[in-house]
Amino acid sequence: MVISYICEATSNVKMNKILLFTGLLLCVLSTSCIPHKDTIYLQQKDMVTDSSQVMVRQPKPYRVQVNDILNIRIKVLDQENAVIFNPVGEVNLNATSSERAYFDGFTVDLHGNIRIPSLGKINVLGYTVEDIEMMLKEKLLKEQFKETANIFITVKLSGLRYTANGEVGRPGTVTLFQDRVNIFEAIANVGEIPVTGNKKEVQIIRQYPQGQQIHTVDLTNVKVMNSPYYYIQPNDIIYVKPLPQKSIGTGQTAVQTLGTIATVVSLITTTLLLFTRL
Repeated sequence: MVISYICEATSNVKMNKILLFTGLLLCVLSTSCIPHKDTIYLQQKDMVTDSSQVMVRQPKPYRVQVNDILNIRIKVLDQENAVIFNPVGEVNLNATSSERAYFDGFTVDLHGNIRIPSLGKINVLGYTVEDIEMMLKEKLLKEQFKETANIFITVKLSGLRYTANGEVGRPGTVTLFQDRVNIFEAIANVGEIPVTGNKKEVQIIRQYPQGQQIHTVDLTNVKVMNSPYYYIQPNDIIYVKPLPQKSIGTGQTAVQTLGTIATVVSLITTTLLLFTRL
């Protein structure tokens, strides 16, 4: 009878340990699913305001950098006199817009110069497109044309090119033919951020004359619209880090996590019960 009591007590202790271990496991794994608040964009954190009242900061004029490609078009009254300045486009007509822009455009070299027929090398590094238009007009009036030629010059970037890596639908390099692109538009064009992507710490690697810098934005906070990095710039690299839950592999949603928990608990409980019967 004593032996039976001891065995029963031992069995109860083991069962208590099993229950304690199972409870701890449930507590740990229950924190492994991705919270709903981490998946929602533009939340009003620490703000009592309507979204329509959020003022978007206007981006500063972009200043040309090395490796940018400029699209320059010069028009005068007698357009035949300006043919030499305007690329004709010798690329295959089936080429993509970005390929044609590369061959027809004027690439800024490592010294910040572009080469234009008859005008030679012109330094454009650090200038806005409006500055370059004025610079070219003054140079053409001085060396090639008279005021009566009615010169009209347009200078544009040959597309806004950026790269997106990490937890996005389609990582890669994209060229958008727009003057302004915000971070949400940029991400939407690479297939969105999946549930396993960290929307709170999206990194933007941006080029500056002195080198590259890394900036971090929180896309779940509505205040991101006031960030100086809300609008991307040419040659930006967007990196979305994975959430820890992806490495743990417990599941993206509560249902998936509960399924994983049930499987693990069942396996551990069965194993411990087998050992207690030996």
